[in-house]
Amino acid sequence: MTTTPTSRRAAPTAAGRDWRAPAAACTTVVLWASAFVSIRSAGEAYSPGALALGRLLAGTLTLGAILLVRREGLPSRAAWPGIVGSGLLWFGLYMVALNWGEQQVDAGTAAMVVNIGPILIALLGAGLLGEGLPRRLLAGMAVSFAGAAVVGLSMSGHGSSSVLGVVLCLVAAVAYAGGVVIQKPALRHGSALQITTFGCLIGTVACLPFTGVLVSEAADAPVSATLNMIYLGIFPTALAFTTWAYALARTTAGRMGATTYAVPALVVLMSWLLLDEVPALLTVAGGLLCLAGVAVSRTRARRAAPREEPTARVP
Repeated sequence: MTTTPTSRRAAPTAAGRDWRAPAAACTTVVLWASAFVSIRSAGEAYSPGALALGRLLAGTLTLGAILLVRREGLPSRAAWPGIVGSGLLWFGLYMVALNWGEQQVDAGTAAMVVNIGPILIALLGAGLLGEGLPRRLLAGMAVSFAGAAVVGLSMSGHGSSSVLGVVLCLVAAVAYAGGVVIQKPALRHGSALQITTFGCLIGTVACLPFTGVLVSEAADAPVSATLNMIYLGIFPTALAFTTWAYALARTTAGRMGATTYAVPALVVLMSWLLLDEVPALLTVAGGLLCLAGVAVSRTRARRAAPREEPTARVP
């Protein structure tokens, strides 16, 4: 059965605009930040492709179970180009390229390269979706990218870098941006849960060539690494990608991309609290810059009339 939940998003209530979309965006940012901590453990026992497949399998099973319980069925036919495109680019290519790239370069270099993703999202959103480039969004992204660069520089020098690793991180950033922009129109024709579930399924199918490697590595991997891989599938993938899609349906791709600049700051904090990695003052300063830039990018000029603003407001 095909379900098109257009009416649920066509006229969101004031309360929905006040807290539901912001809560979804915040949930995504926190869970994506936590993923970096889990990837460190799982990545020691699993190769990039196997880790991506295991994570996607856990995510697909979780999302599929929720979809069946909610009886949402299939999204409309018009949603499928966006589902397939985002599934291949974001759920498939992005995860494999990022896992592989982070094994080739130090964490700081990876952070700096991957964080061009939100900038690409804003540019692609303006060019392909007609979203425009508000000055506050551009200013906030400039401040946040500077903060991400500071965090990256403060973390560099503790590992090795290679041209291949930089290229892989760049591929991950481009795949991430392309996946977000392709996913945005699909959300007009299906719910966040539907778009995320089937996008995750497409990514899983694309990663099936790594099945043999996953089975082989799972036999020797420590329980902690496997549990971290499952955590990555259930929370930073199944839950966080769904809350991302929910918030993305209610704001522009550029603004949602800018929101993810809060992730580096949270990663620094989580690494400090969970891994006892005391950040340098330069790292803390970079994290604060990231948060300041997000705050700037989420504000709107007061001269704009309320009824002319986007239909949804995400912090």
